[in-house]
Amino acid sequence: MDAAIITGASVGIGRAAAAAFSAEGFRVFNLSRRECPLQDVTNITCDLTVPAAIEAACDELAPHVQQAGRVALVYNASQMRKDSADDCSSDSLREVLESNVVGINSLNQRLLPLLPPGSSVLYVGSTLAEKAVGGTFSYVVSKHAQLGMMRATCQDLFGREVHTALICPGFTDTEMLRTHIGTAPEVEAGIASMNSFNRLIEPQEIAELIRWAHHNPVINGAVLHGNLGQRES
Repeated sequence: MDAAIITGASVGIGRAAAAAFSAEGFRVFNLSRRECPLQDVTNITCDLTVPAAIEAACDELAPHVQQAGRVALVYNASQMRKDSADDCSSDSLREVLESNVVGINSLNQRLLPLLPPGSSVLYVGSTLAEKAVGGTFSYVVSKHAQLGMMRATCQDLFGREVHTALICPGFTDTEMLRTHIGTAPEVEAGIASMNSFNRLIEPQEIAELIRWAHHNPVINGAVLHGNLGQRES
């Protein structure tokens, strides 16, 4: 049986991706501090800022990865803080990088050697992996780092028939976005007006892009934008 390993599958894009892979018959594993409420998902408690938790999760995952036909390894979990270049302590930056970058690297060190041919390593980035807006300094830095990780992963796995991609959602209606922008209708309308469809993206739309990317190795090393045509100015 094919398997999907998704970080942060308890809510938002991660949960939608878990549902999409589960509906296709994958065995789905959620690596998160919170459980995914979907019935067919196997929850493995994992805090990406705690090395011992990552090691324990990988110990549990290893036999399933080795027995799987193909694996979709989806790095979805991220931490976003309100900060700026002149108001972000180094300790705070380290904490964000620990979850958004270093934790991914720790998982890669254990899981990449086990991935069978036909597998994928999919990083869920952001439009902010290639641009920036004010007030999200540490998040922007971490997403730019994920872009580099994806491209380096592509090169380092050359010839192993395991492909990579960076999925870059635009403004998606998730818990993380709502925490950042709030729920005021005028704020939502302003955010929605930044793409040509004048609405927020649904998590299921990004989940389908993730699922598609897993099945299409021709996009190896690509950056895939899912933003409904976001305004560039």
